[in-house]
Amino acid sequence: MPAWLLRPLLGCALGLLAAPVLAQAPLTLTPIKASEHVYYFQGESGVAARANRAFNSNASFVVTGDGVVVFDALGTPALGAAMKAAIASVTRQPVRLVIVSHFHADHFYGLQALAGPGVEIWGHPNGKEALGSPFTQDRLEQRRRDLAPDVGPGTRLLGADRWLDFGPSREIAFERGGVRFRIIDVSGAHSPEDLMLWIDNDRVLLAGDLYFSGRVPFVGNADSKAWLAAIDRIGPLKPAMVIPGHGAASRNPQPDIDLTRDYLQFLRAAMGRAVQDLVPFDEAYRAVDWSRFAKIPAFEAANRINAYGTYLRMEQEALK
Repeated sequence: MPAWLLRPLLGCALGLLAAPVLAQAPLTLTPIKASEHVYYFQGESGVAARANRAFNSNASFVVTGDGVVVFDALGTPALGAAMKAAIASVTRQPVRLVIVSHFHADHFYGLQALAGPGVEIWGHPNGKEALGSPFTQDRLEQRRRDLAPDVGPGTRLLGADRWLDFGPSREIAFERGGVRFRIIDVSGAHSPEDLMLWIDNDRVLLAGDLYFSGRVPFVGNADSKAWLAAIDRIGPLKPAMVIPGHGAASRNPQPDIDLTRDYLQFLRAAMGRAVQDLVPFDEAYRAVDWSRFAKIPAFEAANRINAYGTYLRMEQEALK
């Protein structure tokens, strides 16, 4: 690297090292009761940032007669610890099981605060590859820079104690403490390791990032074709409530499901035409009228990344 380019980079690095990192106050989370057994924590709209302490996603827990089942662990160890304290304020039952919807940073960095003796962590087997990927390691370094001190040198990325083995039905049913659960494999949609959790007693669906409520989804290079197919698995369940990975829970989730579906279809159509016509991405992106989605939270942060990932995905589909 030329010296003239190295010097400003070195100066920036030294400046970052010299900048003080202020200790953060302890976090307090307020659980929202969704049904007889189910509670959830609702993060803010938008992207993870220091201002919101990376609390931009949702997590849930289910109180049974034989321990607490947690779904997702939020985006920092501090948030995971706050979850644990909030759960203890609701029930004396200990956390026995944590199920990870997928291994994106905002859903599992809190695992290290929830893990411990007597606690099992379950995840989709594709999560093993996701955890070891360069993307996951790069994201950790980025978050250590951008979200310090909530994400720092002591933040460890935990995997599952049990990587689930789904059969042809792509579902695993189990019962704990009088509550019936079903884990639904929708992998290949938002990520290669997507899971949803159905609580049969309460008819509540914990949907992970299969759809987003009140904000533009993060798509990246997800398989949007598989994602659209996975969304269609929600309707037949006839849930009384759906809690998404981001945004408000809903007893009428169809408008938010429709928004996610419409956005994915719009991306595929716009980027698909560009690929078919051999239009370079930058030119194609500028030519699209994004006004339909531009005022939805997280549009500015996510849309260009989503469009580029979809452009690459449409190229892959065209080659097939």
